[in-house]
Amino acid sequence: MSIDTTYPFQPCDNEGPVFKEPWEAQAFGMVVALHQSGAFSWDEWAAHLNAEISAAQREGDPDLGDTYYRHWLRALEKIVSEKKLSTPAEISARVKKWRAAYINTPHGQAIELANASD
Repeated sequence: MSIDTTYPFQPCDNEGPVFKEPWEAQAFGMVVALHQSGAFSWDEWAAHLNAEISAAQREGDPDLGDTYYRHWLRALEKIVSEKKLSTPAEISARVKKWRAAYINTPHGQAIELANASD
């Protein structure tokens, strides 16, 4: 893996970014960091991710790979809540703040929570 200057903080292979969006890389990194800190085992993580993917497939997700990190994110939110590392209310509040920051950030600039209007 190398670093592409178009996506300076995103792992890349010969075809470009490994992740479609920076948030996917961040969600991936959060899972790795939480596992390394001892928050949960890989078996626990795999069970949560599998449950999310299975539920999505039962609901009609065609499993084309384009929704994989949405399942990853939902699994992350659930395991973090179950392990009491954060609450659903805290997660919801953070999501709302990031959305507000996104809406208030001019095109082409990095999204920062400071851009969220409360």
